Amino acid sequence: MAHQPLHPKPGSTVKLANYNPDYVGEYDKSSARAEEKKLEEKLAVLQERLYAESKQSLLIVLQAMDAGGKDSTIKKVFDNVNPQGVRVTSFKAPTAQELAHDFLWRVHREVPPKGYIGIFNRSHYEDVLVVRVNRLVPRDVWRKRYDHINNFERMLADNGTRIIKFYLHISKDEQRERFQKRLDDPEKHWKFSTGDLAVREQWDEYMKAYQDVLTQCNTDYAPWYIIPANRKWYRDLVITRTIVETLEDMNPKYPPAEPDLDKVVIPD
Repeated sequence: MAHQPLHPKPGSTVKLANYNPDYVGEYDKSSARAEEKKLEEKLAVLQERLYAESKQSLLIVLQAMDAGGKDSTIKKVFDNVNPQGVRVTSFKAPTAQELAHDFLWRVHREVPPKGYIGIFNRSHYEDVLVVRVNRLVPRDVWRKRYDHINNFERMLADNGTRIIKFYLHISKDEQRERFQKRLDDPEKHWKFSTGDLAVREQWDEYMKAYQDVLTQCNTDYAPWYIIPANRKWYRDLVITRTIVETLEDMNPKYPPAEPDLDKVVIPD
């Protein structure tokens, strides 16, 4: 099986038809889970160092079509880290107050402070995805937002926030299967909305919108990764590995200890 890159070269034009959502490389479920378990142990240590150092932060953006696996990714990848150092923000439809401000206002407030990992379950990219597909603002408005987003992310990067963005790439057939499982299981009915079917009818328009996002907003300081996500075990592996490699590059360190700790005696 030919190697499929995760990260398109910044400045290149992305065509999602060139990315196979079933791709798993040389892995099977057993080998992927074994490697992921080891990576999760590294992630726990790196996250603790990041929190202790409190000089940098990491922002992780998750985007996908409905049933793409954003929630389960968060649950699986971060099940071994200290929850005190992780903040998850799920962006829903904007409130009246949020609509009264610029589209990045509500996003900036949720950026992780130094020492934290922040996870965006959907993000500011909804304003060039759902807003575009549903024609909620004129074309000349949303087209300017690519530059606004790039400048915003550049500012965050310059301020010590590392950014990595994951597009969970599933096929339309896989989405249908996941929807059906939700319908077949009463305990998963809460996860299904008939509105999801209306969005599914817009699949091709969303693919075009995602391609433009992955082309226009894929930068060295805030890269996009296209994650083959039909197989959850492979998705979890490559996302965990990418986060670990990013944190290793950030190289957070424990702060120095107070002097003369070897002389401290704990009183009875």
